[in-house]
Amino acid sequence: MAVVLDLLRNDQRPRHPEKAHRPDQPILRKPDWIRVKAPGSPKWAETQAIVRENKLVTVCEEAGCPNIGECWEKKHATFMIMGDTCTRACAFCNVRTGMPDALDGAEPERVAEAVAKLGLHHVVITSVDRDDLKDGGAAHFAAVIGAIRRLSPATTVEILTPDFLRKDGALEIVAAARPDVFNHNLETVPSKYLTVRPGARYFHSIRLLQRVKELDATIFTKSGIMVGLGEERNEVLQLMDDLRSAEVDFLTIGQYLQPTKKHHPVLSFVTPDAFKAYETTAYAKGFLLVSATPLTRSSHHAGEDFARLKQARLDRLGTV
Repeated sequence: MAVVLDLLRNDQRPRHPEKAHRPDQPILRKPDWIRVKAPGSPKWAETQAIVRENKLVTVCEEAGCPNIGECWEKKHATFMIMGDTCTRACAFCNVRTGMPDALDGAEPERVAEAVAKLGLHHVVITSVDRDDLKDGGAAHFAAVIGAIRRLSPATTVEILTPDFLRKDGALEIVAAARPDVFNHNLETVPSKYLTVRPGARYFHSIRLLQRVKELDATIFTKSGIMVGLGEERNEVLQLMDDLRSAEVDFLTIGQYLQPTKKHHPVLSFVTPDAFKAYETTAYAKGFLLVSATPLTRSSHHAGEDFARLKQARLDRLGTV
């Protein structure tokens, strides 16, 4: 993808206007342990056709996920609702930034129809940040969950939400829709928020996850971070403790990969052994489930992980 123009849709408008004047950052050569399957199989094309037919946006494409070839081969697409334009401008993210269009009231039904056509047993729904909306898009999340439940009642629903910063009552609206998994990513350690995630507040995100458990303890909670942004190991371990204090069940840790020369640089490629050490430590701290590999992403293997998550809860309850 080009640095400034949005070539994802052959659009000549800037995709990241706020990054256009930043100095170029070198893109490091990926190590041997980061290798992915190129997209393009017949099943991948079938998934793409269903997404296009229902006029939907996927985070798989918008964020340039390295696992799109593998996931779409299995007809596992992660839908990004409320448009393709985000009101935030995080330094790591490849999603278009700017002023979004108005919400599409027909989108919940189209998402539900696509879920049914793909035959998904577990679906992940995420969104752009919508700071322009009074509720941050909470009611739209609830509508999508409701539409999926009506059309595919056996499908479990995982949501990956924004932080609903300064949106009083928004979280309560989403929790009342009772998603099976509530995911909100911290993305990085608190010392990196000013440069990596400047529009967010670390302890607000921690409190958001804690509040989900207070509203409905049966909802699984999940959060994830990227490494390779300059964080220290002890900072990652403290973040684990912060998440466990909020009773978060599932932690994901993956390698940050730089989308363009205008994005935050990769400062290190974390080795598979270091990821394994993070996983071991996280389990010792009490998480029900941990996924920590270079190619781990929030929705990667989400269906299989949900089954493991349910079993881990049952196993733990059985030991009480």
